[in-house]
Amino acid sequence: MKPDADPSSVKLTSFAKSAGCAAKIAPGTLSRIVSGLPRNTDPALIVGTETSDDAAVYALSDTMAMVQTVDFFPPVVDDPYLFGQIAAANALSDVYAMGGEPVTALNIVAFPSCLGEPVLAAILRGGADKVHEAGASIAGGHSINIEEPLYGLAVTGIIDPRKIRKNFGARPGDTLILTKPLGTGLVNTAAKADMAEPESVAQAVKSMTTLNRATKRVLDNFTVHACTDVTGFSLAGHGREMATASNVSLHINAASLPVITGAVSYAEMGLVPQGTYNNRQFVGEYVSFEHESDVLSDLIFDPQTSGGLLISVPTESAAALLDALASYDGGKGIGTQAAAIGTVSEFDGTSIHIAGELA
Repeated sequence: MKPDADPSSVKLTSFAKSAGCAAKIAPGTLSRIVSGLPRNTDPALIVGTETSDDAAVYALSDTMAMVQTVDFFPPVVDDPYLFGQIAAANALSDVYAMGGEPVTALNIVAFPSCLGEPVLAAILRGGADKVHEAGASIAGGHSINIEEPLYGLAVTGIIDPRKIRKNFGARPGDTLILTKPLGTGLVNTAAKADMAEPESVAQAVKSMTTLNRATKRVLDNFTVHACTDVTGFSLAGHGREMATASNVSLHINAASLPVITGAVSYAEMGLVPQGTYNNRQFVGEYVSFEHESDVLSDLIFDPQTSGGLLISVPTESAAALLDALASYDGGKGIGTQAAAIGTVSEFDGTSIHIAGELA
């Protein structure tokens, strides 16, 4: 390994076939494989694979449970330090989506020795800084020498088992809130092709490096019927999981969707990640469009990296929740866009309805 390599001279994304969460195995393939595995019989495993929730929850007592998750992926940006931050924030997000607090994390590293020690050090420092920001501790990890760089975390959190937020439980009449803008997959694809504008990249990086910690803490003061984080399987994929597990239909207003600057333009240019096609193939039949367009479809099925939380809350408290998210930390807010994007109804035969057009 080169001990004196300059991290700033490395184009990390050139070593990656796919960027970030767009590298996930196609959801259809994964669903078929997981469905054939043995089912859980341990009653202490409160949340397992049954509803495709964000993390596993294992009860230790009536008042204490572990939240466990693992996530890693190839570089989504060229800067090694930012890559480490984004990968860590993405892994930590699953714990926050369940309503837990991370306590320990283990590094997962696959790294080509030709990139040099300083590059790996920068990735690990980025991850460690983000874990420290979360109030958790790096407790070790595992590494291998391989051609494509990969980084992420195995995270353990804690939660009161009586206060778990699951990806099911959405009720007819609820309001749907999304806490980060869509479009990271499109922006990252454009950036990999050197066609993204600096403003787009800056917005995407800010979104991807922002922990969902503040959102989780705001939600602690509200009634939440269902919650999931929106990552590689897209708004449509994770929304469909929520709708199916809750036996409801989600109605999303396209004009209300928060979108990263430039993402629509990149979709119009055809800079669409492979994960979008995988997501559309798997859940497209469960999504209806009032005014379908290629661009709107590309955004709805866009694989998100370190995305926001999709939350189903009682409509009477939705405005107060949005105000609380905007006024968190003395008015600094949660660091990202949050918006009411739709409503929930009784199941009408279609999991997700997309009304209107993008603003």
